[in-house]
Amino acid sequence: MKPKSLLWPLAAIALGSAGSLVLARSDNAAATAAAMNSAPQVASEADRAVARLLKVRLPRTRVSKIDCGVVDGICEVTAGSQLFYTDRTARYLVIGRVYDMETRQDLTAVRLLAVNPDLLVGGAAGRREHEEAQAASPASPQPVAATAAPRTMSLGRLPAAGGIVWGHGNGPAVTVFSDFRCGYCRALSGVLEAMNVRVIERPISVLGSRDLANQVFCARDRARAVKAAYAGLAISDTGKCDTSPLDANERFAREEGLAGTPVIVRSDGAVLEGFRPREVLEAWLKGARS
Repeated sequence: MKPKSLLWPLAAIALGSAGSLVLARSDNAAATAAAMNSAPQVASEADRAVARLLKVRLPRTRVSKIDCGVVDGICEVTAGSQLFYTDRTARYLVIGRVYDMETRQDLTAVRLLAVNPDLLVGGAAGRREHEEAQAASPASPQPVAATAAPRTMSLGRLPAAGGIVWGHGNGPAVTVFSDFRCGYCRALSGVLEAMNVRVIERPISVLGSRDLANQVFCARDRARAVKAAYAGLAISDTGKCDTSPLDANERFAREEGLAGTPVIVRSDGAVLEGFRPREVLEAWLKGARS
C-alpha cells in the first residue's frame, strides 16, 4: 500500500464506541486489493519494532503482518482476517477505518479486500465488536475483527418525509441510508434499480454531501435526481424547499451510530451494513418476518 501524506488528526478516523460500517468511494477496491496481494513487501525496521512491542502487549494475538507505511504515524496490523491500527510505539490501539479525504478512498476497505477477496465490503468496529473489545482482559486486550455485526433497527421515530421513494411501488420496501458521494452506495443503487423493490432512500452526509442531498430532496423529480446525483450529473430541476426531514435522518444516524454508508434496513428492521450483490439481497429480503 502506498504511503499517504496525511496528518494524524485528519487521516485516522477511529470509529470506536459509536460503531461504523463500510464507507467510501472505493470503486476500484477489488482491483487495488488484487494488485496489493501480488506485490511482495519487505518489512521495515519500524514494522519489526512494532511487531516486537505487540508480542508483549497483545501476547494472545497472532499478528500476520504489520505495515507502518500506510499513513504517517500509523501502523496497519493484520491478524488473520482481522485488521486494526496502532501508533509506532504500540501504545494506542485503533479499531476503525482510515479514510483518505484527498483521494476519497477507504483504505481499510481496500485492505480488507486484500485479506479476504470474497469480502465485498466489511463493516468496521461495529457495536458488537466494541462491546467484545471492552470485555477483553484489561491486562491483555484483544483487538477484534473489522467485520459487520448483525443488528436490527427500528425506524419508527423517523418522519416519512425524510425518505426519497423510488423503484417499484409494488415490491417489498427497503430503506437505505446513503451518501450520494459514496461509490458503494452508487453500486447498490444500480443493483436495487434492477430488482423488484420499493426503495426508501434516506441521505446522510458522511462524505460532505449535504448540499447535494438538499438538491435531490428539493428536485421536482426526486427519482430522476437520485440517478443524476450518483452519476455525477447536474440536477437542473431543483430549487429551495424545507430540508428539515433530512436533518432528522442525520440525527437518527448519529443516535444509531451510523458513521458510514450504505446501511440497508429491511421492513422487519433487519440491517445489512454495506454493499451486497443482487443474489444476496434477494435471499435476504425473502427472510423478512411479517
